[in-house]
Amino acid sequence: MSIEKCRNCESPIKPFISFGQMPIANAFLSPKDFNKEFKYKLEVQFCERCKLVQLGDQPDREQMFHENYAFFSSTSKYMMNHFREFSDLVKDKYLKSSNSFVVEMGSNDGIMLRNFSDSGIKHLGIEPSSNVAEVARKNGVNTVCSFFDESFAKNILKEYGHADAFLAANVMCHIPYLHSVARGIKMLLKPNGVLIFEDPYLGDIIEKTSYDQIYDEHVFYFSVHSVSSLFECHGLEVIDIQPQKTHGGSMRYILTHKNSIAKSQNVIDQLKKEVDLGLNTSETYQKFRKNVENSRDTLKSVLEKLRSEKKRVVGYAATSKSTTVTNYCGITPELVEFISDTTPLKQGKFSPGAHIPVLSHDSFKSNYPDYALLFGWNHAKEIMEKEKDFIQSGGKWIVYVPRVEILES
Repeated sequence: MSIEKCRNCESPIKPFISFGQMPIANAFLSPKDFNKEFKYKLEVQFCERCKLVQLGDQPDREQMFHENYAFFSSTSKYMMNHFREFSDLVKDKYLKSSNSFVVEMGSNDGIMLRNFSDSGIKHLGIEPSSNVAEVARKNGVNTVCSFFDESFAKNILKEYGHADAFLAANVMCHIPYLHSVARGIKMLLKPNGVLIFEDPYLGDIIEKTSYDQIYDEHVFYFSVHSVSSLFECHGLEVIDIQPQKTHGGSMRYILTHKNSIAKSQNVIDQLKKEVDLGLNTSETYQKFRKNVENSRDTLKSVLEKLRSEKKRVVGYAATSKSTTVTNYCGITPELVEFISDTTPLKQGKFSPGAHIPVLSHDSFKSNYPDYALLFGWNHAKEIMEKEKDFIQSGGKWIVYVPRVEILES
């Protein structure tokens, strides 16, 4: 059931788009579990007061993050390089003392914190999925398996002391109880400490019609306006922003205690740009809904045409985002033969809701299809560089962001 009040400011709020009944995006499953698959109504809402875009309903956190969580950040070389750059920024610009302490929320398999661990910097990773946290510990990253909130921040403060930097990447947008998180961060940070986090950026989602960013884990879709509104009431302010290419377009937000560091011109410019983009008006989201519906209808039409021509279509990358696309667009195993993925935990399973088989990358390479539907479009450059043989064999890519099209080369 959709909430009726904004999670940030408690203003009345209503959905502007519904994707219908959806399964947990990362809950790849076996046939024996088909008849007991959990589903919820995926709707998105816009708060006209604080400008925060958010899900109307979100499953319980234990249903999304658990001992069988099927995402490991280190499988992507691109992301490893990205987090090395992120770590270097923090070390070079914000860690001033020899006994600095860095905390990361949602640290996954330690992909970012290992850069601090390797440098001998005191650190703590907080990861709620036990299987992923165990991988991080094996990689030498100090990691505790837990969710972060104000109460847990007190435990960290007692055991480790105050933090110079509190980091999060593609995590803050997962958490519905952000006021408790913000209070915990405020408590943990030293007077000159920084909060740095990045998440998929609302402006990119709207401009690219990348509706597959919308799924259960992403309860919030941030803009600079909404991040400022949410954290300022806890005495933290955005002092800089850095657009990122990750996840098809993300924004890195840098926050400090209020009035401790002057605000960058970047923040002022981006706030103006958001107004120009219409991110603060409900009309923009009605237009987005129409664009999403058009994208859905076009993609379904393309796939049905290829089926009528007896062409083989295989999905590429069993991403969480693909769950939204397959279920919203009505993509079945009749339209997409299987999804190729390199994650062993997903192989031999079936995609959530649509129940498309997930097979190893060898299944893709050993018998190339006519077309590959690129679910991992945000890693397109890395993937296409890797799959040159597919193109040379006559294969073609189907993409749906920013528009549905077939790439001839």
